[in-house]
Amino acid sequence: MSQTHSIAHTFERLQQTFQLGKTRTYAWRKAQLDALLRLLTENEKALCEALAEDLGKSQTEAWTTEVGFLISDIKHTKKHLKQWMKPSRVSTPIVAQPGRSFIQPEPLGTVLIIGAWNYPIQLTLAPYVAALAAGNCALLKPSELSPASSALMATLIPRYLDGDAISVVEGGKDEAAALLELPFDHIFYTGGDRVGKIVMQAAAKHLTPVTLELGGKSPCIIDSDTDLATSARRVVWGKWTNAGQTCIAPDYLLVERSVTKAFLTLLEQEINRQYGAQPLTSPDYGRVVNRTHFDRIRGYMQQQDVVIGGQVDEAALRIAPTVVLNPDIDSPVMQEEIFGPVMPLLEVSSVQEAFDFVKRRPKPLAGYLFSQRQSVQQQMIDEVSAGSVCINDVMMFMANPELPFGGTGYSGMGRYHGKFGFDTFSHQKSVMKRSFWFDAAIRYAPSSARKRYLLKKLL
Repeated sequence: MSQTHSIAHTFERLQQTFQLGKTRTYAWRKAQLDALLRLLTENEKALCEALAEDLGKSQTEAWTTEVGFLISDIKHTKKHLKQWMKPSRVSTPIVAQPGRSFIQPEPLGTVLIIGAWNYPIQLTLAPYVAALAAGNCALLKPSELSPASSALMATLIPRYLDGDAISVVEGGKDEAAALLELPFDHIFYTGGDRVGKIVMQAAAKHLTPVTLELGGKSPCIIDSDTDLATSARRVVWGKWTNAGQTCIAPDYLLVERSVTKAFLTLLEQEINRQYGAQPLTSPDYGRVVNRTHFDRIRGYMQQQDVVIGGQVDEAALRIAPTVVLNPDIDSPVMQEEIFGPVMPLLEVSSVQEAFDFVKRRPKPLAGYLFSQRQSVQQQMIDEVSAGSVCINDVMMFMANPELPFGGTGYSGMGRYHGKFGFDTFSHQKSVMKRSFWFDAAIRYAPSSARKRYLLKKLL
């Protein structure tokens, strides 16, 4: 059987399962969430080893950003699932009385989830937690650029979860193309905007709704009126986690000129504190995913003023935490999403100049500001359009399941996490139920006076 035919057969099997209605019950969904939780807890060591093989992640980083993140997500979902599944009552107008109206969440059907390589476990399974909670069947396509994690998920998922309702397809472009030919009820894609456009075009053929979690150049503004030491510590953690291969990592810094020198000194001290004087040999520092990305990222440092880092280890695919000062705005490092351990720092004369710079560019997935001034913080909230805004920290909004995560404009569309993910994978079905009693009462009322009385009582 050809791979294309096998994928189509798998899709049909998932559709048949959904039509049987087994995924709609609360009991089934909770049992599957429990099984997924067991998968993560019982195979923690194997999952962390796969992440180390794919991306050089330390056990602490693998747990914090992937395995532990998912465990927390599942527990939150289990806690609230019964409430999320309940219908929501809404008012009914006089013209439709006697009756009642409500909104009933229902699963979409069979969905496709295309994961990303930079957080291969989290960005494949977190959307699935939402799809599962909403009662869907799902076909997962992990990234081929993280082969160890992909293979492990393909092995473990059939052992723990209902194979009639979920399947994993491994492979590259050919398999992805075959999947995109099928009429899924929803497609959830995490990755870059180039492939995001391909996904959206393919989905349009079937009028399939999409969620696109893309990226962009997330700015980080440093006001002169801020705690520079704390700001530097949080920027270093957020930027160089996973060797900078994070879609919401600060992509470039906009620093008020009066504090640039002091902030650079603090950045370098903080890099040494978190990763040691030789970051390329630090067990806490990851590597670039492959040689293609390594060469791309190293190219960003060419003909630039490298003021921190710049060292590389070609054999280990490692690039030290690097800061380049005042690059040309038209250079690749300022035109493309870096997605790696190189950080441009641009000096600005004022925070207003930084805001103006950000607003002239495509909307990013995240926007960051470090400032102690309430007026500047409010200006950031009011004026900067981004998928998420975080003030006086970076990336921490991901830790709150009550906040939606998703992009806007070129950084994506749609959202998930917590109930927002449940809603993304649900159809909010409008329902009205009317009664026969009023028509019967009017019809059989003994007199005109009685009919007027009933009408008056109703109105």
